[in-house]
Amino acid sequence: MRPGLWLAGLFVLMLLLAAAVPHWLAPFDPLDATARQAFQPPNTLHWLGTDENGRDVLSRLIFGVRSSLFMGLAATALGLAWGTLVGLLSGLGPRWLDASLMRGIDVLLAFPDLLLALVIITFFGQGTANLILAVGIAGVPRYARLVRAQTLNVRQAGYVEAAVTLGQPQWVVVLRHILPNAIKPVLILATIGIGGTITAGAALSFLGFGAPPPAPEWGGMMAIGRSFLANAPWLVAWPALIITLTVVSISAIGRELLRRSEGKPL
Repeated sequence: MRPGLWLAGLFVLMLLLAAAVPHWLAPFDPLDATARQAFQPPNTLHWLGTDENGRDVLSRLIFGVRSSLFMGLAATALGLAWGTLVGLLSGLGPRWLDASLMRGIDVLLAFPDLLLALVIITFFGQGTANLILAVGIAGVPRYARLVRAQTLNVRQAGYVEAAVTLGQPQWVVVLRHILPNAIKPVLILATIGIGGTITAGAALSFLGFGAPPPAPEWGGMMAIGRSFLANAPWLVAWPALIITLTVVSISAIGRELLRRSEGKPL
């Protein structure tokens, strides 16, 4: 296994640990503000410096892991669930239903994911729950097209035709034979997509649609830090670096899973 993949796996494990027990790793309370310690550069006490309110940046980054990972996983799961349902209905339903659903998916695909998420948030309002809903819905078209394509291939397989010939109920054929085989490669691609949903969530938080301050959230930290970029660049640099490493690490693991599923050598 390549060293880069080991590093990616180690970094993801550290993120999971930080999400599970952030108070074990963070040296300070992420909400503890001390005005006289504001804008301290990285030092031996505050390894990544302090923000405009004197809060420890490292502690806020660690406590921000949980919200960012939860948002990425929840939004991906939401998009995958609805995309799977739409893809199955399109791939197994009559031709008119397939055409109607795919035309709707084509309309949604015409909008960039971030723009579509912004439109959804405009209707439902701000907040973490609506942010997850917006990013999840924005991912539905992508998964729906993949599931539909897999379903059309699997439904013609010999074991599916054999199950139908043996008189198994349609719902049994779908749940036992078609769905597991159609969703397997899509699940691997969804793993890669988690990084994209984390980026989308951070971007929306940066624009002010995420958790309100003083909640520690990576995109929100960057949004506030840009106002002090000249004299405290670390307020933007560290959250941006963490987001980048998270997306690269998750994508590397997802691509390795995809490579193994295709039987390619490591």
